[in-house]
Amino acid sequence: MSETNQEWSPEEIESIKERILMALETVIDPELGIDIVNLGLIYEIEFEQTGETVVKMTLTTMGCPLADILTEQIHEAMKEVPEVTKAEVKLVWYPAWTTDKMSRYARIALGIR
Repeated sequence: MSETNQEWSPEEIESIKERILMALETVIDPELGIDIVNLGLIYEIEFEQTGETVVKMTLTTMGCPLADILTEQIHEAMKEVPEVTKAEVKLVWYPAWTTDKMSRYARIALGIR
């Protein structure tokens, strides 16, 4: 992750956030075998002009033993987006995660209707 002095337009920021989401689709929940984006675990991505990025996410359950593993994988995935100079993962518990947050793809893959 490198230093940047670029001034991003709102459209460019949205494009960068989309690429961040695409990078996060490579982070697979080891228990479920589905990526964290399709599981609906990513709640928000904040991208600052400095390239500092905060990913707000939740886990399927409080006290999930995979928190450290997923956080480490998120940091690795963020390295694929050159505009990101610093990444932080914040775990949030509200709103609580439910299977309603899953994409259609994840529901089909897990056999949930």
